[in-house]
Amino acid sequence: MTAPAIRLGVNVDHVATLRNARGGHHPDPLAAARLALDSGADSITVHLREDRRHIRDADVRAMRAELSAPINLEMAATAEMVAFAREIRPHAACLVPERRAELTTEGGLDAVGQEAALAPVVAALREAGARVSLFLDPEPAQIAAAARLGAGAVELHTGTWCEARGEARAREEARLRHAARLVAEAGIECHAGHGLDYETAAILAAVPEIVELNIGHFLMGQALFDGLGPSIRRMKQAMLDARR
Repeated sequence: MTAPAIRLGVNVDHVATLRNARGGHHPDPLAAARLALDSGADSITVHLREDRRHIRDADVRAMRAELSAPINLEMAATAEMVAFAREIRPHAACLVPERRAELTTEGGLDAVGQEAALAPVVAALREAGARVSLFLDPEPAQIAAAARLGAGAVELHTGTWCEARGEARAREEARLRHAARLVAEAGIECHAGHGLDYETAAILAAVPEIVELNIGHFLMGQALFDGLGPSIRRMKQAMLDARR
């Protein structure tokens, strides 16, 4: 059986981080998104945080208006974010946990503990035409909750695996592979992301159940040395080679 194609979603949040550090309009996240798509990205991911620390409302609106490629809006499950998503109608909405003090998303959403609260959020986003994804740790109970909620995709949190070493790394990789099978068996698209680089992205691209990787920080950092376009092209080629 042939594995489905593997897609690359590029997160441009940190282009906005750099812009906001100085103020003004440069570098422009929309320009970065265009370059990413021209370089092989299949979609653009942006995380509109409560404190607007990087991506701003205007960035998302501009991308939604000017890009024909899918926009994946990462968002907290709050009334404010649901209202914004219903206004701009992104192609996809990925629900993530969010704490103001964190530097980056530190783990998966607790779909089990928050299932009752998440149900109307998922329903509202689906009504707005978005494919709803839940950002989850690779735990069977969390995946089962995503299926009950009617999520269209699960994005597996890969940060723990990327940071682990030795036997712990092998255990985390086994957890991810098992979780990917469970997601696929539930009839849900399986995505993965957080902390991925060329090597780890290639490993996951070879997992047949995973159909999309979302990568941002590594690509933006590598762009300082190699350029954004070449970094994305290298990443996409590594994924395609691994898939074959």
